[in-house]
Amino acid sequence: MSARAFAPAKVNLYLHVGAAAADGFHPLETLMVFADIGDEVSLAGTGGPALRVSGRFAGGLEADDDNLVLRAARTLARRLGRRGDLPGLGLDKRLPVAAGLGGGSADAAATLRLLNTAWGGGLDTPQLEALAAELGSDVPACVASRPVTARGRGDVLAPAPVLPGLPAVLVNPGAPCPTGAVYRAFDLSASPCNPDPAPDSGLLPDPVATARWLGDLRNDLEAPALNVAPVIGEVLERLRDAPETLLARLSGSGATCFALCADDESAGRLSADLARERPGWWVHPCRLGAPLEPDV
Repeated sequence: MSARAFAPAKVNLYLHVGAAAADGFHPLETLMVFADIGDEVSLAGTGGPALRVSGRFAGGLEADDDNLVLRAARTLARRLGRRGDLPGLGLDKRLPVAAGLGGGSADAAATLRLLNTAWGGGLDTPQLEALAAELGSDVPACVASRPVTARGRGDVLAPAPVLPGLPAVLVNPGAPCPTGAVYRAFDLSASPCNPDPAPDSGLLPDPVATARWLGDLRNDLEAPALNVAPVIGEVLERLRDAPETLLARLSGSGATCFALCADDESAGRLSADLARERPGWWVHPCRLGAPLEPDV
């Protein structure tokens, strides 16, 4: 059987974070959108390793029992009462690892969709999302990979504002920016508060209006991430100085940043300039909010 599932990159257009609760988790509110670039999970047949990882960023990922792809496969198998060996799985790792793009969560969600279909489609989307919550707070949103507002630990999902397609450029400087370290820096610098909700967006007919609305919002992890990986500041400064940029911001806990542009031509021009200037950075033009590629 040959089948594959797309695992799109996740971008946090804003991220409001509150003080840690007694259980150590931080309440948040964030607007999550998905790109038309990402990883790919596939069925690799039987007789080989449980997970074969390939692609540009395969070297940054272990294909061990803690890998989210394998954890997702085992979780779904238990839920469906399947016994015996799991099918071999392939992961084409096209996104940087631990980059604030939700790659692991997207890979897990794609695995759930892929195997659920291969095993007869026993679960509908809400059931898959409920199962996905066992794997991580970002995984439920990645099942459908549509724009969504997330609250709580990120697992309480609500409808997103109606967004246009957003031409964008993603940039990762290749610097480590561990999520735990960013949150520790946040805890040291932030005053206790609740994550404030975003104001009503009103009508967002185009990228310019969307960038204007987002400009009054923020990513509360941006300043702490700069303390952990100062090169993020260089990325943001370069993006914000570019005439093509409508808005530039860190995604998640970093180190990937994004720039929103008015059109695909502007995004392509900015991406080409950055790739030429900084060959060591991962730079990719994309569209955010694009429909999920059909799994085949």
